[in-house]
Amino acid sequence: MFTGIVQATCEVLAIDKKPGLNTLAIAMGPDLREGLLLGASVANNGVCLTVTRVDDDRVFFDVMEETLHVTNLSKLSVGSQVNIERSLTFGSEIGGHILSGHIHTVAKVKSVSVTDEHYDLCLTVAPDWMKYILYKGFVGVNGCSLTVGKVTENSFMLHLIPETLKLTNLDSYAEGDEINIEIDSQTQAIVDTVERVLAQRLG
Repeated sequence: MFTGIVQATCEVLAIDKKPGLNTLAIAMGPDLREGLLLGASVANNGVCLTVTRVDDDRVFFDVMEETLHVTNLSKLSVGSQVNIERSLTFGSEIGGHILSGHIHTVAKVKSVSVTDEHYDLCLTVAPDWMKYILYKGFVGVNGCSLTVGKVTENSFMLHLIPETLKLTNLDSYAEGDEINIEIDSQTQAIVDTVERVLAQRLG
């Protein structure tokens, strides 16, 4: 489990590509590596991945075919920066909201608006997922716990504060790029339950 509070952005040092499997080598500093064991879970751009090897400052993760298909990890290249969060430990402060690290879909950047006063991203997702994205609700965006701004029929806004921009890779995305999205589990459960009840009542 994760909180959606990204701890650092880390560089992709190498990608070993095999049929249906990519192995990522990520440069992680000593603070992030402290106590990190083989088999531990680490969120990379919000995707829960298992540590397969630690070699000095390099931490290795295998990314399977299904994960490559449904996330933006297939778009990574050497030099890319990924959002990193270690898994939640008992007693930790939860500053965001609980995320599982299981990405539901990718959003496409529709537009980026930058002024002296704001940094806004407008994202679009497939219609099946828009019903779970609600004004002032939560959504996981590349592993970041963010509050949803204005919502239209097929898009939603994110208003990013300087601290988020400093600690994450969200300022590197441009129109047409894809960003990982994890829907809030409670929101999904409520929406699906209401839909089922209404369907039963309406026959």
